[in-house]
Amino acid sequence: MSLSDNIPSLTIAAVREGLLNKHFSAKELAERALKYAEAENPKTNAYLTLAPERALAAAAKVDDAIAKGGYVGVLAGVPLAVKDVIVTKGLRTTCGSRILEHYIPPYNATAVDRLEHEGALIIGKTNCDEFAMGSSNENSAFGPVRNPKALDRVPGGSSGGSAAAVAQGTAVVSLGSDTGGSIRQPASFCGVVGVTPTYGRVSRYGLVAFASSLDHIGPFARTVEDAATVLQVIAGHDDQDATSAFAPVDDYHALMREPASGIKIGLPKEYFDGLSSETGAIVDKAIRHLEKLGCQIREVSLPHTKYAVSCYYIIATAEASSNLARYDGVRYTIRTEAGTLADMYRNTRGAGFGAEVKRRIMLGTYVLSAGYYDAYYKKAQQVRTLITQDFREAFEDVDVLVAPVSPFPAFRIGEKVDDPLAMYLSDVYTLTGDLSGVPCMSVPCGESSAGLPVGLQVFTKHFDEATMFRIAHNYEQSRAQ
Repeated sequence: MSLSDNIPSLTIAAVREGLLNKHFSAKELAERALKYAEAENPKTNAYLTLAPERALAAAAKVDDAIAKGGYVGVLAGVPLAVKDVIVTKGLRTTCGSRILEHYIPPYNATAVDRLEHEGALIIGKTNCDEFAMGSSNENSAFGPVRNPKALDRVPGGSSGGSAAAVAQGTAVVSLGSDTGGSIRQPASFCGVVGVTPTYGRVSRYGLVAFASSLDHIGPFARTVEDAATVLQVIAGHDDQDATSAFAPVDDYHALMREPASGIKIGLPKEYFDGLSSETGAIVDKAIRHLEKLGCQIREVSLPHTKYAVSCYYIIATAEASSNLARYDGVRYTIRTEAGTLADMYRNTRGAGFGAEVKRRIMLGTYVLSAGYYDAYYKKAQQVRTLITQDFREAFEDVDVLVAPVSPFPAFRIGEKVDDPLAMYLSDVYTLTGDLSGVPCMSVPCGESSAGLPVGLQVFTKHFDEATMFRIAHNYEQSRAQ
């Protein structure tokens, strides 16, 4: 296998086969991947930091293990990109913000440790909306990311850099984070697979907090199988995260190969309102395809979906206000000197945070303030419970929910940046998954007449990622035939 032509289409299985059959070494693959990423990055701005020393050191360990007949991890030699809100020991982690522009973490996130233990090669940290706050990846302090499928379009946010890296082919797989749709929406816009696992399935230790009760780490990949492989590695309990679940992790690969016939699929009627006619037609075609695979299709209702946007932006901003209070110029952030301590705080945060982060901090501080807490934050938590109950009741009648990811494909850079409400509404179909904590994913299901990717969203009940992968894998494989 020639690496020159195959970097953008490699899968985990292809990397493993090439290494074990001595078609190339991990070092050769790392060098080629780094060179390709460096050459392609000016087009998309997907990477903020490349990590040649780290990748080559990991590659040397893989080559040594193969030469000595030792343990070869399931991700051995696989070029991996990591969203820049997930900390990496000794490798700059900025969160897309000037306030952390020079921050070098002293430890790894648990997910990073688990991936590197299995031989993954971290080739770089990917650009993202500042502190993961955004739906378009236009809020990074280091410039927007461009969609590899159409460079005048956004890749989605906030994990747009991680989605773009996989779509562009500079990484085989990547890690992102999802708080309100920040994995699924970029996956849909860029035409790749993106997975948001059950809340608590993957340790949040080392994920820089935006909204702690909503944040998830999850994978991007070009295939469902590769996404399942990455999740299999990073899933499982972690003593360093109090919200990490003890639930056992299924064998995703074995279970997802079972046929989809007989699976009961629910179509939440609230998710099909407001769809563009073209997106609706593409999603409907995917649903008809699932029906041909033997799935049973029926309509269901998630009646509290209409409150999701309001509910999310109260809870998320309140938690963001609390979490971002630590960035004050005293410890590990940039500092803007001033005559008084209060002025130093004010000037540092004023210069270090971008407009969207400031907007969310102010809104969150307001809803937590005396006299407004019960009216807004407490009420939003009550609505969140109702949204979660909607999912529980739906899953009493069906095994899976299927819906669009976004009302429209990727929009043009700058199109919504001056209208925050329009931007927030682009997440209308993804917010409920995070609010309820159920596993959900985006799998490519077609392209618009303009050649823009469209994703199909799949939800399953808590900790049932296996069924989610089963539906997605069956759909992906049959569609490819």
